[in-house]
Amino acid sequence: MSDNPSSPPPGEPINANWERETLEKLLFATVKEQRAARRWSIFFKLLTLGVIIFALWAYFDFSTGTDIEALGRHTALIEINGSIESEGSGSADNVIPSLNKAFSDAGSAAIVLRINSPGGSPVQAGMIVDEIVRLRKGYPNKPLYVVVDEICASGGYYIAAAADKIYVNKASIVGSIGVLMDGFGFTGTMEKLGVERRLLTAGENKGFLDPFSPQSDKHKAHAQAMINEIHQQFISVVRTGRGKRLKETPDMFSGLFWSGAKAIEMGLADGYGSVDSVAREVVKVEDIVDYTAHEGLPERVLKKFGAAVGAGAVKSVYHGARPALR
Repeated sequence: MSDNPSSPPPGEPINANWERETLEKLLFATVKEQRAARRWSIFFKLLTLGVIIFALWAYFDFSTGTDIEALGRHTALIEINGSIESEGSGSADNVIPSLNKAFSDAGSAAIVLRINSPGGSPVQAGMIVDEIVRLRKGYPNKPLYVVVDEICASGGYYIAAAADKIYVNKASIVGSIGVLMDGFGFTGTMEKLGVERRLLTAGENKGFLDPFSPQSDKHKAHAQAMINEIHQQFISVVRTGRGKRLKETPDMFSGLFWSGAKAIEMGLADGYGSVDSVAREVVKVEDIVDYTAHEGLPERVLKKFGAAVGAGAVKSVYHGARPALR
């Protein structure tokens, strides 16, 4: 026996332990990797939990902590910027609570609705108009004025027409009193490519305006009748809101739009003005308080998660074109 304990036994190769050493190294590496994976998993779980907690905190904190009281007499401002859609500053869910808060506040002398919108959903616009009409009846001493920014067209003007007065810049774009329903047809392209459309429906009209099927005269007539009906609703809102101020022409309800200067001549608007000038010269209360519902980061993050989950379901239920005021 050798006196050196580290030396191999007689006749045994010097590298006889390499297999065991290699296995030990692999085992230690695997354990280390598993520990790192667990740490990252815990990190992302804690991060997700933190985002959810922050979102809930922000929601309850900001939604309950925005009461505007004891500010004295002021002009209430609400902004609609962008398309009139189910989300964003032009949605009924955002505009209506702001309108209610502005009208009900004891310190608000008047409400100024600043609009910069090319139009959008007739449903959202109609809901906002109905609420404006209700609030104006409930608060007859609080006027509502609209100030047009760059553009107030179609669905934007649908809302503006319900105001007491509309103020514009001479270069603003105003009008577009019409309705459209757009889409695409791919039948010719499919024939050239040799692609066959296989559509099964339960209900003879379930494939209404399917872009991959030929357009039928029946469906086209039905769609046209529907948008004509919505157009008449739009015209009725404008005539009711503007009254005798309108100087109707054959083109007024054709979908055309005009400059702010021309809109005043036609009775679609009442004069020139900005938010500041209306507050100062019309309302005669220069202090302006913004009642616009501004969406925070936590709400946007949560909506992204919801949109990702719901988009597929919505598309599977509804694939046709929708009427739009734009």
